[in-house]
Amino acid sequence: MGKLKSSKRKTLVYILLIVAFIFATAGFKVYEDVFADNINTELDSGYIYILSENNFTLRMEAVASTGVLRNTNALKQLLQVTGYADEIKPGKYKLKKGNSNLTIMRLLVSGRQEPVKLTFKYASRVADAVRVYANKLEVDSFELLYLLSDSAYCDSLGFTTQNVISMFIPNTYEYKWNTSARQLIKRLVKEYETFWFGTRDSLARAKNMTRTQIITLASIVQKETYRKSEMSTVAGVYLNRIRLNMPLQADPTILFVLNDPSIKRVSGSMLNINSPFNTYIVRGLPPGPICTPDIFTIDAVLSANNHKYIYFCAREDFSGYHNFASSFNEHLRNAAKYQRELNIKGIK
Repeated sequence: MGKLKSSKRKTLVYILLIVAFIFATAGFKVYEDVFADNINTELDSGYIYILSENNFTLRMEAVASTGVLRNTNALKQLLQVTGYADEIKPGKYKLKKGNSNLTIMRLLVSGRQEPVKLTFKYASRVADAVRVYANKLEVDSFELLYLLSDSAYCDSLGFTTQNVISMFIPNTYEYKWNTSARQLIKRLVKEYETFWFGTRDSLARAKNMTRTQIITLASIVQKETYRKSEMSTVAGVYLNRIRLNMPLQADPTILFVLNDPSIKRVSGSMLNINSPFNTYIVRGLPPGPICTPDIFTIDAVLSANNHKYIYFCAREDFSGYHNFASSFNEHLRNAAKYQRELNIKGIK
């Protein structure tokens, strides 16, 4: 009888130990999945992205692809069990070492995403500008390009499809990662208005020019010289030609039309190409910018020097500076020196 009781006690102890083990294991599992640090041990911080696509599985796959979390499935299960799977907000989120799934869940549900600092420097065409933004934001590049290629939509913004690139002002901006195409355009227009409002608008009116005309001229100036000290002088040459109803004869506009980076020297039949951007044939400014000029160049045009120069030619020392002339004969002498050096160096 004593042996039977002893055996029952042992069995009870075993059962209690097993139950305790189960609870301990479950408790540890809960701790690991909810309260423990879930950041990759090799990282101090990192970013995860919640897609605007309203598909929980795809969203979690995108999170897993970043490699920031140790256990994405645990976060996925927590979101599902708590009923928050459909409550998380799209965006870019910064996670730090020590963040648990509970902390991460609260962050994703709150929508407190990390802004994207985007520096836009330069683009030659609208497609190039779109690519810059699409590489940094979730924005749909196809939709963005479609909108900026639609004449009616551009007209509603106050632009044409040929000058809409004017609204891309090179600068550093902050955006939400999940910014849509229409939201981005709205923001670009707002920044464009802020840029021009006040002094710049006044300076443009004093020259009897529109905003897009100033930017178009600035785009030519930027392509003509990278020497900031002479940008206002180059701008003054073109303004003098416009005043005298002379063709601008700007080589960069020909290169824009040809769109061939291998061409180093504009000459011959290139000058006769049929295009509204051919400033050798069409007088006045082309219908839109040939690139996105930087702020310094735009301001250089707005404060263009008053002088009598009508011509300019690259210096024969290839320093990047130019020789300016107020008479055609003087210009021919300058051009001859430059052409001679081009021939010597075999540049065609």
